[in-house]
Amino acid sequence: MNNKISRRDALKVFAAGLAATGVACSTKTTNMISKPVLQNTIKDSWSNTHNRVWLGGEYWANPMEDWRINNGAAECVTTGGQRSVHSLQHQLVDTTKAFRTSVRVKLAEQGIKDGGASIRFGIRSEINEYRSNCFVQQGLDVGIIANQIALGDKRKPLSRPNVNEELEIIISGAPQAQLVALDVEIKSATSGESLGRMASLVGTEELLGNLAVVSNFEIPSFESGPQQSRSDGGRYQFKNWQIEGEAFSHNVEQKFGPILWTMYTLNNSRSAEGFVMNLSVLTGPLGKKDSKQVILQTFQNGDWQVISKAELDTDAWVASFRIVNWDEKQATPYRVVYGEGQVDGTTKLDVYEGMIRANPSGRKMRMAALTCQNDYAFPYEPVANNVVKMDPDLVLFSGDQLYENHGGFGMIRVPAKMAILNYLRKYYQFGWAFRDAMRNAPTICLPDDHDVLQGNLWGEGGSPMPFSAHEENRVDKTGGYIEPIRMLNVVHRTHTAHHMKPADPTPSKNNLSVYYGELIYGDVSFAIVADRQWKSGPERLDILVGTSGNEEDPNFINPKWDSPDLHLLGERQEQFLKVWSRDWREHKLKALISQTIFASLATHQMTPKHYLKYDFDANGWPASGRNRAVEAIKGSKALHICGDTHLPSVSQYGLEKHRDSNWAFCTPAIAVGWQRWWRPDDVGLKYTHRPEHGMANTGEYLDSFGNKNYIYAIGNPEVSRSKNRYVMAHEKSSGFGFVTFDKEEKTYTMEAYKFMVDITDGKSSNQFDGWPLTIKQSENQSV
Repeated sequence: MNNKISRRDALKVFAAGLAATGVACSTKTTNMISKPVLQNTIKDSWSNTHNRVWLGGEYWANPMEDWRINNGAAECVTTGGQRSVHSLQHQLVDTTKAFRTSVRVKLAEQGIKDGGASIRFGIRSEINEYRSNCFVQQGLDVGIIANQIALGDKRKPLSRPNVNEELEIIISGAPQAQLVALDVEIKSATSGESLGRMASLVGTEELLGNLAVVSNFEIPSFESGPQQSRSDGGRYQFKNWQIEGEAFSHNVEQKFGPILWTMYTLNNSRSAEGFVMNLSVLTGPLGKKDSKQVILQTFQNGDWQVISKAELDTDAWVASFRIVNWDEKQATPYRVVYGEGQVDGTTKLDVYEGMIRANPSGRKMRMAALTCQNDYAFPYEPVANNVVKMDPDLVLFSGDQLYENHGGFGMIRVPAKMAILNYLRKYYQFGWAFRDAMRNAPTICLPDDHDVLQGNLWGEGGSPMPFSAHEENRVDKTGGYIEPIRMLNVVHRTHTAHHMKPADPTPSKNNLSVYYGELIYGDVSFAIVADRQWKSGPERLDILVGTSGNEEDPNFINPKWDSPDLHLLGERQEQFLKVWSRDWREHKLKALISQTIFASLATHQMTPKHYLKYDFDANGWPASGRNRAVEAIKGSKALHICGDTHLPSVSQYGLEKHRDSNWAFCTPAIAVGWQRWWRPDDVGLKYTHRPEHGMANTGEYLDSFGNKNYIYAIGNPEVSRSKNRYVMAHEKSSGFGFVTFDKEEKTYTMEAYKFMVDITDGKSSNQFDGWPLTIKQSENQSV
C-alpha cells in the first residue's frame, strides 16, 4: 500500500481521525532478523527528505550527530573514521540467493589521505541481532579508496583518477560452490562510464548480517581526544542507495521512527482535574521544513478520534500531552500520528499505537523495576522480553538509561547543540530496547548521573562544575554539573515530560528544571525525588574521591567525613517528603522512588578482592543528609524502591536503632558494568541478628559512614568471563526487579529476577537467593 498522500489530504485525514486501516507504516513490536524476504528493489528516500540531522526510520547512523541529509544525500559532516549508516529493515540472511546493492558516493571534503567509501557487508555481533549489529565496526568493505576499487583487503586501480566526481558503486553476489561470487563495478554517475570492476569468491560468513554504507572505512574510530571526530581523511556523502534480491530479509517492523516511542503516566490529581493522563512522544531530530506537530488519538465508539495536538520541542524532540479528567476506569487504545512532509509535496504518515491501562484500583498492583543498562548487553532482550511477558501495571526505570560509552564515538560536552545530539542518540538506545514495555503501561523514568554523562554526580543544586576540575581531570570527583544547562534540561524533558506536575516547579540553581513530586496510581502514592540534584560535593570536606580514608580500619567511623550543613536530597525535597508522609488522601500504600539506596552497601569494587572503604558517590554519604532523608519518610511507612548500585539488595534503614525505619529494595541492574560486592564478612565488619536464612553478609551492620542497615538479602555477582553479552550480564548479577502492592493486605512483595531466565517456567532458581520477600506496611516503621 502506498503510504504517501498529499498535504491537503493529510489535513483532511488528521481532522477526521485516521481510519484503522488507513496507514501502512504503523509501528508495532520489533523482532530479530526473521524470515520475510525482499521481493522488490528498495531505494533510500533521502532525495525526497528535507535537510536535517536524522536520516529516517529505516536507518541507524553512527554516530547520529555526525550525519546530515543535505540536498538529497546522506552526508557525513566529520572526517572521523568508521562513520556508518545501517539499513534497519534489510539484513543479508541467505547466501544461497542472489543479491545486488548500489550507492552513489561523492567526496564532500578532501583530506590529506583518502579513508574510502564503502558498502559494508557481514556486520554482526556475537548474537547477530540487527540492533546489536549496528554498533559493530567491522565487516567486508566493498567500494573505493584512493582511486582504487576495494574488495576486502584486495585493491585494483581505477581506469582513470577520480577528480571529485560522483561515482556509483555497484555490487552483485550469486551463490557458487557453497561460496558467493562477489562482483563490484565502479561507474561514473554522470556519464555511466565504467571505471573498473573486480570479482572474488567470498565465504558466506563474511556476508551475513547488517548492511551499511561507511565513510572512512579504513580509518579507525576514537573514543576521545582530537581524533574522535576528525582525522586526516576526507568525508563522503551517499545517495540513491538501492538494495535488491531474496538474499536480504525484509522486515518493515524493524523501522525506528520518526515516532521512536511513547511514555505515559496516569495520576490521581485529587483535584477538579480528576485523573490526569500525561504522555510524551519522542521523535528523531527533524529539520526546519519538517512538521513539528504530533496528534494524539483514542479509539472511541468504534473509530479513532483526535483528542489533542502538541508541538515538538526542537531541543529535546519531545511532544507532550496533558489530558485532564481522564476516564481511568477503562483501558483505552491510543495512537500518536506524525505527518512527515516530503520534498515533492506528499506527506508520509507514521503511527505508533498503545494502550492506556485502566487504573488498577481494587486489586493488586504490579510494577516492574529496572535500572542501569550498560550497552555491552544491548538490546537486553532477555530482560525486555520478560517484562513484556509479565504485563506490569507500572514500569520504573530508576536511572542510568545510558552510559557515556553508549554506541561508541565518545562524548561531546560543548557546544550545547551538539552535546544534546550526542546525548539523544545514546538515549535512543534505551527506547529502542524497551519501547514495547512502555507503550502499554505507565512509566516512571528518572535521570541519574550517567544520563547527564557523568560517572558520579554531586549536583550542588544545579551549580556548574568548576573549570579547574576539567583541567585536572577530576570531572567524576567534583561537585556540580559538567554539561550545559540547556543539555541538562533536555535530559530532564526526555526522561520526565510525561510525569505528573512537580510539587514545586521552580527551577533550581542556574535555571535547572526539577521533577520531584507525587504520583497516585492504583491506590498507591509514589513520592518521586532526585537523589543527586541537590547533593553536596565532596570537595566541601577536602575529600579526594577514591583515596580519602581508605587506610582506615573497616570498623572505624570517622566523624570528619560528615558535617550537618551537607545535603543529600536538599531542603526542598526534605520538606516535600515530610508533608507527603503525613498525607493519606485517596490511597492505601506509599512508595518512595529514587535513583539509589540511602546507604553504602558495597565493600568491594571492580574485583571481589579490591576493598574500597569509602564510596562518596553512594547515598550513605553524607550521613547527616541521609539521616534527614530517612527521618522525612519514616512516618510514611513507604517501601523505598531504587537502583544504581549494580548490586541487588533488600535492607531496612535504622536511625536511633537498627530496623526502626523503612525497608529498601535496590533492584538488579539490567546490565551491570562497574561491578560491586557487599562482602562485609571478608573484612571483619561487625554484625548482629543475622536473618533466619543464615546467608553470609546479612544482618545488622554499620556501613562505612556509620549508617545503620539491616541487610536481609544481597545478590553478589561472579567475575564475568564470558564473551557473549547476555551470559556476561547474567554472571554480573544483572536482571530486574518486580514489586506487587497488595492494598487490602497492606503488603509489598519483592522479586529479583536474573538476566538469563524465562519467567514463564516458574523456576525458583530464576530469582536471586533471598527473594521473593513479602513485608507488611507496618514493618516500614519499626520492629
